[in-house]
Amino acid sequence: MKADMKKLVEVRNLKKYFPGSESSFFHTGNDVKAVDDVSFDIYEQETLGLVGETGCGKTTVGRTMLHLYRPTAGSILFNGVDLITLGEKELRHQRRKMQMIFQDPYASLNPRMTVGSIIGSPLDVHTKQDRKTKQDRVQELLEMVGLNPDFVNRYPHEFSGGQRQRIGIARALALNPEFVVCDEPISSLDVSIQAQVVNLLEDLQKKLGLTYLFIAHDLSMVRHISDRIAVMYLGKVVELADRDEIFLNSLHPYTQALMSAVPVPDPDLADKKHRIILEGDIPNPADPPVGCNFNTRCPIAVDKCFKEEPVYRETADKHWIACHLVK
Repeated sequence: MKADMKKLVEVRNLKKYFPGSESSFFHTGNDVKAVDDVSFDIYEQETLGLVGETGCGKTTVGRTMLHLYRPTAGSILFNGVDLITLGEKELRHQRRKMQMIFQDPYASLNPRMTVGSIIGSPLDVHTKQDRKTKQDRVQELLEMVGLNPDFVNRYPHEFSGGQRQRIGIARALALNPEFVVCDEPISSLDVSIQAQVVNLLEDLQKKLGLTYLFIAHDLSMVRHISDRIAVMYLGKVVELADRDEIFLNSLHPYTQALMSAVPVPDPDLADKKHRIILEGDIPNPADPPVGCNFNTRCPIAVDKCFKEEPVYRETADKHWIACHLVK
């Protein structure tokens, strides 16, 4: 990351707790700590990848950053403005610059609305464009994402999954945002279509100067599209570094286990690759372990790991980690 690049988003000590109850799935009555003291920066026109197991809090981070969930604590600075301190009117103005591409292209599009109405809905909410101007903008957006501009009067059920996701991308771009949260935008698509959508996102980033938070499970795809990668475990970021540094020189034992699971295309090399198998399940987020959250599954945990929570700190140039055993 270049030293002169401007920070577009600054997340500091972000927390999002959901109230628990005795009758809930977790059966503790404690708050569910979906996001627990998360901090990171995203620079202009970069892509920060966010990875981790299902249930670690990745999507909640993205939704909380855009205030789809109200944060429990912390600060979210966008262009130097703390979104948490804003009133409804000021926040609405900022939301024009921040948009989201949702995971499920089937559930995120209203089946009773035409494509033109879906893509044009942000324009209805945030602008006062006349009908002709709005229609021209919608057709421009359809063409931008690789769809026929004449599709404006069709309905979502008339499109494939990949085409629906392109419609979702067009809707996210309607207001010319600066920052887009991509919430697992390829996870429900066929492999061949995944590559097309990722290539589209890269092309749009170069053309429009976009900044992405890219949330995904596919580590190979995350490496392809991301400039830096943050790894989450049980509501916390445990490691953050340049993408190649994460893949080639990961320091946290959880990150090392994730990287060992990445498929290798060469069968001869795959046989030689050391696979780290983690035992047990992710602990209850309503009742996390004392000390390090990863201590119940860590193959190298020591006594200190069960007593003290590790400090999230910078160990080398732009390499952040939370682990007692890494110096």
